Amino acid sequence: MSHEILIAQELGLSPKQVLPTIQLLDEGATIPFISRYRKELTGSLDEVQVGAIRDRLQQLRDLDKRRESILKSVAEQGKLTAELEAQILQAATMAILEDIYLPYKPKRKTRASIARDKGLQPLAEALLNQDQKDVDALAEDFIDSEKGVNTTEEALAGARDIVAETINEDAEVRNSVRRVLEKKGKFVCRVVPGKEESAQKYRDYFEWSESLIDAPSHRVLAMRRGEKEELLYLDITVEDEAVIPSIEKRYVKSGGAAAQHMELAIQDSYKRLLKPSMETEMRVLTRQKADEEAIRVFAENARQLLLAAPLGEVALLAIDPGFRTGCKTVVLDAQGNLLENTAIFPHNGAGGEAEAQKTVKHLVSKYNVGAIAVGNGTAGRETEAFVRKLNFSIPVVMVNESGASIYSASEVAREEFPDHDITVRGAVSIGRRLMDPLAELVKIDPKSIGVGQYQHDVDQNKLQQALDDTVMSCVNAVGVELNTASKQILSYVSGLGPALAQQIVNYRKENGPFSSRAELKKVPRLGAKAFEQSAGFLRIRQAKHPLDASAVHPERYALVEKMAKDLKANVQDLLRDEQLRQQINPKNYVSEEVGLPTLQDILAELAKPGLDPRAQFEAFSFTDGVNAVKDLRVGMRLPGIVTNITNFGAFVDIGVHQDGLVHLSQLANRFVQDPNEVVKVQQQVEVTVIEVDEKRNRISLSMKTKEAKRPKSKPEQRSQRPPAKKHDAPEDMSAKLAQLANKFR
Repeated sequence: MSHEILIAQELGLSPKQVLPTIQLLDEGATIPFISRYRKELTGSLDEVQVGAIRDRLQQLRDLDKRRESILKSVAEQGKLTAELEAQILQAATMAILEDIYLPYKPKRKTRASIARDKGLQPLAEALLNQDQKDVDALAEDFIDSEKGVNTTEEALAGARDIVAETINEDAEVRNSVRRVLEKKGKFVCRVVPGKEESAQKYRDYFEWSESLIDAPSHRVLAMRRGEKEELLYLDITVEDEAVIPSIEKRYVKSGGAAAQHMELAIQDSYKRLLKPSMETEMRVLTRQKADEEAIRVFAENARQLLLAAPLGEVALLAIDPGFRTGCKTVVLDAQGNLLENTAIFPHNGAGGEAEAQKTVKHLVSKYNVGAIAVGNGTAGRETEAFVRKLNFSIPVVMVNESGASIYSASEVAREEFPDHDITVRGAVSIGRRLMDPLAELVKIDPKSIGVGQYQHDVDQNKLQQALDDTVMSCVNAVGVELNTASKQILSYVSGLGPALAQQIVNYRKENGPFSSRAELKKVPRLGAKAFEQSAGFLRIRQAKHPLDASAVHPERYALVEKMAKDLKANVQDLLRDEQLRQQINPKNYVSEEVGLPTLQDILAELAKPGLDPRAQFEAFSFTDGVNAVKDLRVGMRLPGIVTNITNFGAFVDIGVHQDGLVHLSQLANRFVQDPNEVVKVQQQVEVTVIEVDEKRNRISLSMKTKEAKRPKSKPEQRSQRPPAKKHDAPEDMSAKLAQLANKFR
C-alpha cells in the first residue's frame, strides 16, 4: 500500500488531499504556506492535518529505511527466502519489523549460541517436536566431554536454552505478549529505602501502582523523573498467569517428558528473555506516549502565550523590580526602541521612595508615556503598589517576566544592546513583551517562557520540532511588518530561516525601508521559492500597492485588480467600500488554479486587510494587600491570570509569587473534560481560595461560582490517583492533534 493511501486511511482523508500535500512538502513548502495558499490542492487541509501528514510520512519513511537495512542484512546471511521477504515488506510497524528480524540479528554470545556450539540443536528440535517419549535416553547421545556436555541434564539444559531463545524470537509470541502488557500491564512504583525524606515531593508514589492504559502523562513523567533521581523504583509488571498459558498452548503438544521440558523452557524464556525485553519495550512506548501528550500540552500553552493580546504601539515605561539592588527602569518609544534607562530605589527607605516618585513622574511626563509595565518577579507587587500610588491615568500592568533573564544574557540581547548590562536588557524585554508578546518572546527559547513542567524530561528533538512548528504557526498567523521586524521574528516567517532573515535586515540597513514586497527579490540569496513561501506573510504599511499590507499573496494581485476593473474601480476602492465588495461574485473568478476557498480568503482579507487576529488588550491588576502566600485566607475571591494549563487543571497567578492550582474538578460547576474548554493561557479569571498550605507553598483555587451539589443517589467515591501537584504536572495542545497522533501510535 502506498504511503499516501495508508496516511489517508489513518487520518480519515482522501488520497487526493494527501498526495499533493506530500508533493508540496517534498518541494520545501511550509505548513503555514500549504494550509493558507494551497487550499485547492489539499482540499483545504488545516495546519494540524498538514503537520500530521508530514509527521506520519516521516515515520513511514524511517520504517522503509530500516526495512531496506534489514533486507540487506538477511540477504547477506544467505537466509532471505521469498516468504521472509514478504513478511518484512508487509510489516506495518517498527516493533513488528524488529520482531521478524530478531532471529537473524547478529548477536553476542548467548546461552543458546553456546548450546548450539556444543551440538545440542538436534536435541532442542526434538523437544520442540515432542515426538520422543524417552528424552533422557536421547540426551545421552549428546554427552561429549570435549564439548563440555558431561551429563544428560547438562545436555537437556542446553537444549532448553535453545528452545527458550526460539520462543523469545517467535514474532507471534512477542506480539501476543506485547498486547497483554498493553492491556493488563501495570506501573509499580515505590520509594528507595532510606530516601523517604529526600523524596518527599514524590511521596504520593512511595507505594503506588496503576495500569499502563490509565496512567496520564504527568504521572508517568513524574515517576520516571523520581526514578532518574534515584529516589523511586519503577517497574512495569503483569501477572505471569496472563501470559504463560498462551505460550504453553502454542508450544506444548503432549503430556510426556518432552512437554515437561518445554514447560521449563517456556518459564525460562518468559522470565529471562521475553519479560525483560517486553518491559523495556513498554517503557519506551509509555515514555513516547507520555512525551507526546506533554509536548502537545506544552505547545498549546506556548501558542496561547505567544498569541496573547498586545498592548500595541505606545510609549512605555518598564520596570524590572528589585529590593536591595533597586528597580531598573527604562523608557521605550512606540516601536520598542530604548530611549532612556535609570535605576530607582523605592524600597530602600523614605528618601529613596521620594526620589523614585520624582524620577518616574519626570519620565512619564517627558516621554508622554502611555502605559507602565512592571515585572512580576521579586518585589514585583511592592513595585506595582508604589507606582499605583502615583495615581497616573495610564494602565499599570504586571508582566510575566519568565525568560527575561534568559534573553538578557543571550547573544541576541548583547547584539541589540552592546552598551548596556543585563539589567537594562531585562527591563526592555519586560516592556516589549507587553507591547507585543509574540515579537519579543520569539527571541527566547520556547522552553524558557514558563509554560511547561517537563521540558527537560521529554524527547528534546520532538519538543523542539513541536515548538518550532508552534512559533512558526503563530508568527505567520499574525503576519510580520517587514520594515520593523527583528531578524528573530523574520526567521520564523514561512520560507525564510535565520540566514535569509539576516540578509533582509542587512538589506534594510543598506537600502532603507522596503517600498514593496516585490523588492524582496533584490535581497541577496532570496530566490523565487523563498519569495513564494514568505511574501504573503510579510506586511508593508504605507506601501504603494495597497495589498502589500494585507495577507493577499502577490501571486493573486492580478486577480484582485481584475475584480476591481470589472467594477470600474481600483483596489483601493475595494478596500474602502463594503458595498462595492458585496457586488463581487467569487464564482465568476474560479479557474483551474484558483477555487472558492482561496477566493473567499481574498474577499475576507479585502474586508479587513492585515487584521491582527489577536484579542484586544485588557488592563489587569491584582488585589491590593495580597502580596504573599501568608496574606491568603480560605474563601477569598481574587482576580488572577492563567499561567499554565495541564490535563488536570490550570495554574493561576494571583499575585503572591506562587501560582495556585485550579483542579479540573474546580474549573466550572459542570463536568470539564479538557481545561482548554474553559480557560486559556493569559486569560483573566476570578478564583476562590479553597486551601492554603503555607509550609509546602501550595495554593488550591476554585473557579466555581457556587458550591456544586453532590448527587444524593450515590456515595462519593474518592479517586485512587494521587492528588495533582505542580511538580508532576505536564502541558496541553489541541484535542484534534491528539486524536490524529493516536491513530498511528
